[in-house]
Amino acid sequence: MSPAGAVRHLFTPLRLGPVTVPNRIVFSAHLTNYAEGGMPTAQHAAYYAARAAGGTGLVITEEHSTHRTDWPYEKLIHGFDPAVVPGYRRVTDAVHAHGVPIFAQLNHNGGQASSMYSRLPVWAPSPVPDPLFREVPKAVDEAEIAEIVAGYATVAEHCRAGGFDGVELQCSHSSIVRGFLSPATNRRTDRYGGSLANRARLLLEVVDAVRAVLGDDLALGVRLCGDELIEGGTTIDDAVAVARMVESTGKVDYLNTSIGVATATLFMIEASMQVPPGYALFVPSALRAAVDLPVVGVGRFKDPLQADRAIDEGACDLVGVVRGQIADADFGAKARAGQATDIRTCLSCNQECVGRMGLNRWLGCIENPRTGREAVALPRPMRRRRVVVVGGGPGGLQTAVTAAERGHDVVLFERQSRLGGQVQLAASVPSRAEFLDLVRNLVAGARRLGVDLRTGVEATADLVLGERPDAVVLATGSRPLRPWWAGDERRVVDVRDVLEGRAEPQGTVVVVDELGFHQATSVAELLADRGCRVEIVTPGMVVGQDLGITLDLETWTMKAHQKGIAESTDLVPMGVSRPDAADPDGDPDGDAAPGRVGPVVLALQHHPTGTDVQRRCDWVVCAVHPQVDDELWRALRHCGRPVHRVGDCLAPRRAHAAVVEGHRVAVSL
Repeated sequence: MSPAGAVRHLFTPLRLGPVTVPNRIVFSAHLTNYAEGGMPTAQHAAYYAARAAGGTGLVITEEHSTHRTDWPYEKLIHGFDPAVVPGYRRVTDAVHAHGVPIFAQLNHNGGQASSMYSRLPVWAPSPVPDPLFREVPKAVDEAEIAEIVAGYATVAEHCRAGGFDGVELQCSHSSIVRGFLSPATNRRTDRYGGSLANRARLLLEVVDAVRAVLGDDLALGVRLCGDELIEGGTTIDDAVAVARMVESTGKVDYLNTSIGVATATLFMIEASMQVPPGYALFVPSALRAAVDLPVVGVGRFKDPLQADRAIDEGACDLVGVVRGQIADADFGAKARAGQATDIRTCLSCNQECVGRMGLNRWLGCIENPRTGREAVALPRPMRRRRVVVVGGGPGGLQTAVTAAERGHDVVLFERQSRLGGQVQLAASVPSRAEFLDLVRNLVAGARRLGVDLRTGVEATADLVLGERPDAVVLATGSRPLRPWWAGDERRVVDVRDVLEGRAEPQGTVVVVDELGFHQATSVAELLADRGCRVEIVTPGMVVGQDLGITLDLETWTMKAHQKGIAESTDLVPMGVSRPDAADPDGDPDGDAAPGRVGPVVLALQHHPTGTDVQRRCDWVVCAVHPQVDDELWRALRHCGRPVHRVGDCLAPRRAHAAVVEGHRVAVSL
C-alpha cells in the first residue's frame, strides 16, 4: 500500500497563483459563530490550526463583512473594522505554524440579511425581499455601489496586514454580488442590470479593486453559485459565462463553487444525509471545462476516496471538505497515512454544526466533542484508573473512548448482542443509514484503544463491583413511557415497538409526534413504504418542526407528499376508545380485511380552538418522551465509588448530549 493508500491525486501540490497548496483538501469557508464583538477570537485560531495540523492543504476562513450595513447575524467578523488586524495575525500565525496557507473570505450579504443588529437599511441591487429575512432592502445607487467596492478593498488591506496568503470573494449563496448576478434579485435598468455582462459589473469591479490591494504575491479566488435552484435564478450556463468573464480579467487565481441560495434553498448547500454525496459536482465540472483556472468542488464529501475520485474524473482540481474535517480534524493526515478507516466519518446529520448555528450557538459536532473547544486545554489525568462503563450507546462508547485515550483501563458492558443503543434503530429507517457511522466510528476507536467490550451481558450491581472499579459510568439509556391517554389499548404502540419488530401496524396508522424530530417522520415513512395509510398528528405548529434546524424539513415535506402521508397540526391526544366496547377487536360484524384488526378511535383536541376531533384508525404509533432507565444507578449510587450518569439515563435527550457528557465525565476521571 502506498503512503496514501488508494488515493492517487489528493496529496499532490497545486499552485493557486502565487500560493502553492501542499495538497488538494480545502477546509472551505463556513460560519462558526466564534466571533466576539465582531472580532476573531482565540477559538478561531485554535479551530483552524487544528485542521492545519490535521493535514488540510488550505484553510479558507468564514466570511468577513466588508461594510457596516452588512450584519445579518450576531457573531459575524467585522472585517471593515481596523481593529480586526491583531486577531487576524493570531489566526494566520496559528495556521502558518503548521505550514498551511490560509485565505480569508470577503463578503457583503446584501439583501439576504436583517437590520436587527445594524439598525441600518439592508442594501441590495433591487428592493426584492429575501424569503427568510422578509425585509424589503434599499436598492443601492451608484455612489453606494462605489462604497461597496471600496469596502472590499479595505478588508483586503486588513487581510494583507493580518498575514493572510490570499482572499476569496464570496459571490455565491449569500452575497450582494450574487444578488447582482441573479436575474431573480436584480431588477435594475441601469448599467448594473439587464444583461449578464451588466449584472456581472459589480463582481468585476470588486476583482479589480481587491487585486490592486493584494498585489501579485497574494492569491485571489472567486466563489460562484452554479445553480440557485430557484425560479428565474442563476443557471449553470450563467455561471459558466461569469467564470469566463472572471478568468478574462487575468486577476483571479482560482474558482470555488456552490449550489443554491442560502436563504431559499439552504438544504441543498449544507445537505443532510438525505442528499447523495457529490450531488453538486456538475457545477465545478462545467466550470472546469470552460476555464483554465483551478476549480474547487464541494458537495458532502465524507471520505478521501470520494474526494480523490472527483479529481480523478476531472470534475475539479481541489475538493472542499468542511463537515468531514469538522468531525475529524485529522482527516487529511489519516488519509495521507493510509488510515482512512480510522477517520471519524461525518454523519451529515447537521445537528451540531448547521443546527447550532441556526440557534445562534457556536459550531460543534455530534461526533467530536472537541470541535468548538479546541482552545480549551484538557487537564491531565492524575493516575491510571479502572473504569467500568455500562451501556454501549453513543454516551457509553464516547466515555470509553475518551477514558482509554487518556490512559485509563476501561471495560464496557452492553446487554444487547450488538453495540449502538438507539442509534441502531435511528439508522434502520429510510434515508438514515449514515447515522450508524456514529457507532461505527466509536466502536472502531474503542477497539483500537484496547477497550474491553463485553456484549450480551446484563450488568448487575454485583457484576460491576466485582470488576473493582475506581469509577463507574452509567449510560443505560431510556425506555418507552406509555402516554397517559393510551390506557391499556394494545394497538397504541411506541416507535421503538415498530422499529424493533414487536408491533407490525397495518392499514390506517396515526403517528403522534410530540418530539418534533426524526422519530415520527421516520416511522411514518417506513410504514408508508410498507403500504400503510399514514397520518402524523402533532400538538406543534409543524410536523417534525426541529427538522428545519437540520435542513431535513424540505426533503421530508417532498417525501411526505410523494408517499401520501397526511400531516395535521395543533392536535393534542386526549384518549383512545373502541367503537364497540364489548368487542375487544372493535369489529362487531367480523368483516375486517384479512391481516387487519378493527378500528380504534383516537380522541384529539384542537388546542387553539378547544374543538374535539377524532381519528378512526387501525393503529396509533407514539413518538413521545421516554423515561430514564436508572435502576442500576439507584442500586449503585451508595456503593462507595464515584458513579456517574451520562445521556438518557440522566435525562432523555438527543445523541449529542450523550456524547458531550460521556467525554466530559471521562475527562474528569
